[in-house]
Amino acid sequence: MIISRALALPMTLLVLVCAAQQTKAPRPNSLRLYVLDCGTLDHPDYAQLTPQQINQKLAFYTLKREEVATHVMSVPCFLVAHPRGTLMWDVGAVPDSNFKPGAASATERFATATKPLRTQLAGAGYSPADIAYVAFSHFHWDHTANGNMFSGSTWLVPQPERDIMFAEPPSDRTIPSNYVALENSKTQILGQTDYDVFGDGAVVIKPAPGHSPGHQVLFLKLAKIGPVVLSGDLYHYPEERTLNRLPVNEFNREQTAESRREIETFLKKTGAQLWIQHDYTANSQLRKAPAFYE
Repeated sequence: MIISRALALPMTLLVLVCAAQQTKAPRPNSLRLYVLDCGTLDHPDYAQLTPQQINQKLAFYTLKREEVATHVMSVPCFLVAHPRGTLMWDVGAVPDSNFKPGAASATERFATATKPLRTQLAGAGYSPADIAYVAFSHFHWDHTANGNMFSGSTWLVPQPERDIMFAEPPSDRTIPSNYVALENSKTQILGQTDYDVFGDGAVVIKPAPGHSPGHQVLFLKLAKIGPVVLSGDLYHYPEERTLNRLPVNEFNREQTAESRREIETFLKKTGAQLWIQHDYTANSQLRKAPAFYE
């Protein structure tokens, strides 16, 4: 008699193995976008600060407290599932390693997250090993916190961004320990032109420098809801867009202004929606993984 190897496993382990097999996502037939909740950025309420403190906080974006719906920013991460592979776009502000057993949340600087990224990926049927590509809109700490998780993926990165991420001394806008494993990862250096990730025009990384030297946005051609552009930090608050305000501490404000003009023209040409990644109100209304957009 031949006994199945599975039957020889302890029952608890067998259940875990079966559960993992049942939840693994199949390769999609069309493009999907999963929105993952990677936390919030929450400076103290500006209404409680002195005028000088307000100037140091919200005035960074050349906005006033009464001009914005909320000072809180969202921190989404995105999983793109394409018939030819997968891409992670931005990986949060709080590394999963900051979560302590039994804790309801974890923090990094002024960011708070309540759900580990790895757990959310698993809920959608993916593990970090399933991710073919990882890319960041830019190098700042609130977009790169779980970079180490994707050291087995191919890193798509402009050279200026990579240079800053591993510069000595480190930039105060980075936390290198959160992405150090990427230094020796398989890497594709991106130039100053559009990069078609899967070769069919459905997932395109577009240069949009200014906020950082190699800042970029992501264009997605979704069949049902239509095209979408994920903004990175091209804008932070939606009021920057409606009131035409530029943050004061951009790497290059003139480049940011030009990138905004170019992306706005692209939006009109394609009819794409712009999803402002830090827009707390808009992002709170998006369906989160394991639900998806297509």
